[in-house]
Amino acid sequence: MNRPRFTIHCDKQTLELGERSLLMGAINVTPDSFSDGDRFFQTENAIKQGELLASEGADLLDVGGESTRPFSDPVPLEEELRRVIPVVSELAKRTSIPISIDTCKAEVARAALDVGATIINDISGLRFDPQMVELAAAAKVPLVLMHMQGTPRSMQVEPHYGSLFSEIIAFLEERIQFACAGGVSRERIIVDPGIGFGKTVNHNLLLIKHLDALATLGLPILLGTSRKSFIGEVLDKEVTEREPGTWATVCAGIIQGAHIIRAHEVATCRQLADMTDAIMNA
Repeated sequence: MNRPRFTIHCDKQTLELGERSLLMGAINVTPDSFSDGDRFFQTENAIKQGELLASEGADLLDVGGESTRPFSDPVPLEEELRRVIPVVSELAKRTSIPISIDTCKAEVARAALDVGATIINDISGLRFDPQMVELAAAAKVPLVLMHMQGTPRSMQVEPHYGSLFSEIIAFLEERIQFACAGGVSRERIIVDPGIGFGKTVNHNLLLIKHLDALATLGLPILLGTSRKSFIGEVLDKEVTEREPGTWATVCAGIIQGAHIIRAHEVATCRQLADMTDAIMNA
């Protein structure tokens, strides 16, 4: 498959998508991350992790202060601000790559943009905070819209689809239209199928296998599979043992059209992505 190519502007930086897969290094500034636990809950630890991911080849960083693991509860606004703003501010000074703020709250996104973030990653697809679309439009920054069935607290309670791809594509197109009606330029939007967000193991596997179906939206695709529970269920592995399974999904996702891969471990993923790109571009 030949991936379509896109150019997205992040403030003074430009993301060229399509010829080379980009890696988004995930930094979870939470005490209860499904992947990292509380390893990066302390501000300085999160900053050091961001620097490490950048040195290992991350093309952008994604900072989040609210766990979205299944059955999790929302974090109060002030607590989320306390967690992420110092990290975003310092990483913007110490690294040269774009920083994404992973939040569903417009006030958190606004504060993060003020201290150096240049991308908004909203897993709710602009559904949880009515002010987010206005902020994204005014800030003129790239916006990631993700599909999720329900909320983090309810999404894994018997997820069901009459037609998996039709429903996900229709959801994303409706969210894209909502964003554009609110003033967001379609050229700034990135879509994410939401692996693990209201999907069974088989739903996730099918989404990766046929990820190219999302090309009908005509926008860049972000894929986040890193260490997720469906990998653990397929391989019968705990979260600390899921990197090889993650790598398989990374290669398959790139071959099927993913432009950006969100990952917790970047060094090996960088080699995998570069090799897969070389094969595709041969």
